[in-house]
Amino acid sequence: MRDFYEVLGIDREASESDIKKAYRRLAMEHHPDRNPGNKSAEDKFKEASNAYKVLSDPGQRARYDQFGPEGLNGGGAGFRGVDDIFSAFGDLFSDFFGSPRGRRQRRGADLQIHVDLTFAEAVHGVTKELDLERQEPCDTCDGSGAKPGTSREDCQVCAGKGQVLHAQGFFMIQTTCPSCRGEGSILRERCPSCRGAGTHGKSSKLTVNVPAGVDDGQTLRLAGKGESARSGPAGHLYVSINVAPDPRFVREGEDVLTEVPISYVTAALGGEVEIPTLEENCQGTAKVDIKAGTQPGDVIVRSGKGVPRIGARGAGDHVVRFAVEIPKKLSARERDLLKEIAEERGETVGDGKRGVFSRLKR
Repeated sequence: MRDFYEVLGIDREASESDIKKAYRRLAMEHHPDRNPGNKSAEDKFKEASNAYKVLSDPGQRARYDQFGPEGLNGGGAGFRGVDDIFSAFGDLFSDFFGSPRGRRQRRGADLQIHVDLTFAEAVHGVTKELDLERQEPCDTCDGSGAKPGTSREDCQVCAGKGQVLHAQGFFMIQTTCPSCRGEGSILRERCPSCRGAGTHGKSSKLTVNVPAGVDDGQTLRLAGKGESARSGPAGHLYVSINVAPDPRFVREGEDVLTEVPISYVTAALGGEVEIPTLEENCQGTAKVDIKAGTQPGDVIVRSGKGVPRIGARGAGDHVVRFAVEIPKKLSARERDLLKEIAEERGETVGDGKRGVFSRLKR
């Protein structure tokens, strides 16, 4: 367990005001509603809240200063979850964030959509216009759920806290307010268009900039582009990427492989061959030199000519692998020349014609 003063970034002589300011800064930075789905931020939020819980209480702080965590006798036990923190410091969060007595805002639902890309679009990036069906703020009530000219009112049962306390023996149990269902406010008159929901289904178009270098199966998260909620921020939109294959390129991460067929003559004597490249929206070409004596499967690497790296500089490599093709049929002139070469090399060869048994194997 880290020292509580270290957690809040204050010294041991800090005043009550200093402690509150330090906690406010950390709470605003790591608040779960500002970092949805971020486990690290949530852990830091709980750590700061535990430290504030002890140091803001004069009695617990004195015991902590004298004996350390062992002197708290359970009084400094950590919060079990974020909801415990909001319940304990509800009024404090009202001061921090201006939300009604620390009530947690409910985020809208997340949405997922699939987008099909060509290989070139994935490599070079593309702008896509998506058609969405989602919940958006009601035009009549501007998302409040209240009839125009009226507004939501604090719940009288929980005094706007969204939580109520019940005595159970020697314990006080806190539960969600049954009147407002945890929202802390109620509607006297509902909006006639959305019937108090604050949102309604709507078709809309959304422009998405797909970055260069995305790969098949990856997902883009567009924060706040999901469904709207009446009392909180919108959810997120997750865009799943489907990339069509390209027979000229095999991708592995940021590297791409192109297999180029060459004749056995070019492999033996060397030469030049034209290959497809990722340049010019994957329609480019380049000429590469082939060394004499190139073997089947030999490669050359075009460094930095592969797929761009997302969020980083540079690109992967373009690997060109040579496939040496052996002709199945030869002209009489080709057979004669190859026999001459074989004689010079002292090799015994056939006549270059198919035998009787070769027909059976077809």
